[in-house]
Amino acid sequence: MKQFLQILQLVKPYWLRAFWNIIFNTLSAFFAIFSYSLVAPFLGILFGTTPVVEHPVPMELKISAIKENMYFYLGQIIEQKGKIEALGLIALLVVVMALFKNGFKFLANYYMAPIRAGVEKDLRGLLYRKLLRLPLSYYSDTRKGDVLSRISSDVKEIELSIVASLEMLFRDPITILIYMFTLFAMSYQLTLFVLLLLPLSGWLIGRVARNLRGVAMRGQKRLSGIVSMIEETLTGFRIIKAFNADEVFTEKFDAVNRSYFSSMKKVHRRRYLSQPMSEFLATVVMMVLMYYGGRLVLSGSTGLSSQAFILYIVIFSQVIPPAKSLSMAYFNVQKGLASLERINHILNEDEPIRDKPDAIPIKEFRDKIEYDHVWFRYDKDWVLRDIMLTIPRGKTVALVGESGGGKSTIADLLPRFIEPDKGAVRLDGHDIRDYRLEDLRNLMGIVNQQPILFNDTFFNNIAMGQEGVTLEDVIRVAKMANAHDFIMATEHGYDTNVGEGGSKLSGGQKQRISIARALLKNPPILILDEATSSLDTESEKLVQEAIEKLMKNRTSLVIAHRLSTIRSADEICVVHQGQIVERGTHEELMAKKGYYHRLQRLQSVE
Repeated sequence: MKQFLQILQLVKPYWLRAFWNIIFNTLSAFFAIFSYSLVAPFLGILFGTTPVVEHPVPMELKISAIKENMYFYLGQIIEQKGKIEALGLIALLVVVMALFKNGFKFLANYYMAPIRAGVEKDLRGLLYRKLLRLPLSYYSDTRKGDVLSRISSDVKEIELSIVASLEMLFRDPITILIYMFTLFAMSYQLTLFVLLLLPLSGWLIGRVARNLRGVAMRGQKRLSGIVSMIEETLTGFRIIKAFNADEVFTEKFDAVNRSYFSSMKKVHRRRYLSQPMSEFLATVVMMVLMYYGGRLVLSGSTGLSSQAFILYIVIFSQVIPPAKSLSMAYFNVQKGLASLERINHILNEDEPIRDKPDAIPIKEFRDKIEYDHVWFRYDKDWVLRDIMLTIPRGKTVALVGESGGGKSTIADLLPRFIEPDKGAVRLDGHDIRDYRLEDLRNLMGIVNQQPILFNDTFFNNIAMGQEGVTLEDVIRVAKMANAHDFIMATEHGYDTNVGEGGSKLSGGQKQRISIARALLKNPPILILDEATSSLDTESEKLVQEAIEKLMKNRTSLVIAHRLSTIRSADEICVVHQGQIVERGTHEELMAKKGYYHRLQRLQSVE
């Protein structure tokens, strides 16, 4: 119930449309009742089985008064127009009533359409914003395919299952209530008897639907496995081909696909069972009602005439479709709630990195960065142990050491991609956790080993996150990053699309675009994470020139794989197994003949 209320909360912004939906559904039901109620008494008067009412009675909100006046006016129509013309007039009136009934039904659905589409849009928006707020550690433990499955297929399942059921929730109960009120007015004995039968059929339907939610949950999990595998296949397509692993991956995919097939087979069978079961139970209820009601009419123990009993059966038959819709809605809701549970795993995920209520704004960097006895771990083992490091304003500090030693982790702490378990990172004397996160990151520019580009133009990739950027601004930084020439060599220049992940560019070109992006941001603090390690010699030279322009007059934290690129750093720190084991200038570290000297000799041999 709590989860269904969560969906109703998403409907809240559309309350006015929901209101009109309810109004038009109510009008549709009233016109349906009116058209059915008109036919039976008319036929009774027409064929002489119902006496004609000679005089109207005072109009009151009573069934008897409405009934007597209706009989009077129907008798007047037959007397004045003749039976044949009266029959045609009543038929035309019923057609008009049906037009109004279905017209209002369309208007009700017209206002339901933006509710369905809007809830899906809002739920997907909530998920996307949540994904942007989650820390990097969340994505190291979660498969991208699983996230994609939840934001696409699970959200769509909610729209199809639960939100579609809201349509029935707004429409069908109103219709049923109006019809049941009419049935009570006609014969409360028969209607009470019906109300005893309906809970029994509802209990049987609930028994079948009970296990649907668990089966649907397993099906959605297996679908996310399929999406994950497809995503991994597309990402590693080149390697799969190179190692002739087509059959291996095909077998793995077939196994996951068969598992999903097994789950969805059970889901569909349970859903398909709901309609014939509800239809069969409705038929049973109808026949029991006909038998019991027929006995009452024949014995004369009820005030219903034969034509009134036929009208009663006709109106009751109109209760069956919305009742069946509600039973189908129950099945659909159970399936949709399984998807909602999966989505809530993301929406309820903890956000450890967020602003404090009294976060301090910061617009400039004035003094220094300090790592004060910092400890950090991802799981059980410490990745960083008692890191002490100071980076004065305007200086360059380089981190070197073997892979997995903790260099990137030290860098990730500065923009608060992760947070220390013990100790603190300070900027201008304040713990960076005290600052507003947006302000803190505005002070920093980051160039990664693997440059991240988006499926967009050169211009938009360079100008990303900046407002009021002109083409002249972008060209200026592109020239500084040695990127202008190859950009202009493309078909549309700065309006050329770079492809997904920059697939149309070489590694060096992608890196120079990311450097141009950092130059345009013009941050006082730079983080360079092995920006030249994966490049050929010519590309490295061009990128290195761009980096030197980028680092000029800035405070820089550089992670270096190639030691030749950081010889001029103000301080070089050797990171080994999560600790800084050596520090000093290039000359000082070479003179010590320790870790750094050994790394330098190994690269010289290479």
